[in-house]
Amino acid sequence: MEKINWLDEVLKRKNELIVDTQEFLRIKSVLDEENGTSAAPFGEGIDKALHYLLEKGSDDGFTAKNLDGLAAHLEMGNGEELLGILCHIDVVPEGDGWTSDPYGAEIRDGKIFARGALDDKGPTMAAYYAMKIVKELNLPLAKRVRMIIGTDEESDWRCVDHYFKHEEMPTMGFAPDADFPIIYAEKGIVDFDFVQHSISETNDSGLKLDFLQAGRRYNMVPDFAEAKIQGHGDLQKIVNEYNEFLQQHSLQGRGLCDEDTLLLQLEGVSAHGMEPDHGKNAGLLLASFLYRYQFDKAAQDFLHFTNEFFVGDSRGKSLGVAYSDDITDDLTINVGKLTYTTESGGSLGLNLRYPVTNDITETKKKLEDVCGKATFKLENYSNSNPHHVDKDHTLIKTLQKVYEEQTGDEPTLVSIGGGTYARSLEAGVAFGPLFPGRPDIAHQKDEYIIIEDLIKATAIYAQAIYELAK
Repeated sequence: MEKINWLDEVLKRKNELIVDTQEFLRIKSVLDEENGTSAAPFGEGIDKALHYLLEKGSDDGFTAKNLDGLAAHLEMGNGEELLGILCHIDVVPEGDGWTSDPYGAEIRDGKIFARGALDDKGPTMAAYYAMKIVKELNLPLAKRVRMIIGTDEESDWRCVDHYFKHEEMPTMGFAPDADFPIIYAEKGIVDFDFVQHSISETNDSGLKLDFLQAGRRYNMVPDFAEAKIQGHGDLQKIVNEYNEFLQQHSLQGRGLCDEDTLLLQLEGVSAHGMEPDHGKNAGLLLASFLYRYQFDKAAQDFLHFTNEFFVGDSRGKSLGVAYSDDITDDLTINVGKLTYTTESGGSLGLNLRYPVTNDITETKKKLEDVCGKATFKLENYSNSNPHHVDKDHTLIKTLQKVYEEQTGDEPTLVSIGGGTYARSLEAGVAFGPLFPGRPDIAHQKDEYIIIEDLIKATAIYAQAIYELAK
């Protein structure tokens, strides 16, 4: 058979690929359970994106199956074995500060800007077109190829749990939802809350913290925080000190004073929770400013706990859980949600990512011990174990060959703190779409995918599908 020029095949479909990617990105597929229905459990936006992909797949001759609006798949080919391509269509909330409409999919400077452009709707469309190319070339396959479509990857992975209760496990597969060359190891991921209990009686300190609020998701660095303070005395002095604090730390924000009420707002920098140091945590920064003042006992306990264990420490050193290994590097902790109210006290929503050799049972015990010495309890604990594929596995060797042929670069193996759908496969890796040297702007404002990279990734995925399934 004549050697296939995969890049040429993508370029023949370039305009169609770009237009379809833009249409897909214009659907606001953010989790919305409050308005969910039995047919669309995660809300109208996610359901619309799911149907968009399934209808496109049916029109292009794939076998489409919708599993109760929680997950779906598109399949082609024949054979006993199954190659899985795991994608997700849900996106994190857009956040603030975008240059253009987060769901406008505007093209500027050779980039498509939209929430989900890089994580994971742009790559999903690249993988879709890769399957489409292999199908349209009528290439002989020995395995079935199935795109498995998730709808809840950015939250609780209920889509994957539901899917594999009803459908078979692929023999092997990849998730186009991280970095190139090949991610063969992923940290374990734990979400949990530290919740304030045994709230002491308040005392009249002159200042009362009505509320402190930041963050919406465990796996995002909060980019906005707000606090309301009531009290007597010179509140304008606090505003002046706050302005100095903002200037000192090169931050944006404002303080508004009205008689005996003070409102403080702070703008941070959002980032993916797998590396908190890539962002500026608005909640922790505001908590660090407030800690210099004397509030009532409950508020003071919350601010003390937050500052002692989390401000300036994303590695768990203060908590006594710091850990690192040669495969997946450091344990990290992101304070994704920070809440305090006078009525119910405080809570911290935490996202902990731990190396593959870390004993999470021991780590959890240390966290509980910390709580035992404070007025906090560990609640809402959930764990996703680390994932690691042997470097000599056929899947990895094949993808290394494809990547090197398509790029000319060394197909090194890397590990990440992020959790991709690859970990839900018995033999799965994360494979692109972010090329080495490109900034990782997933979960950030002005998220984008470079069109040239979208095209190159599609060519890589097309050859990978063929080589793994032929």
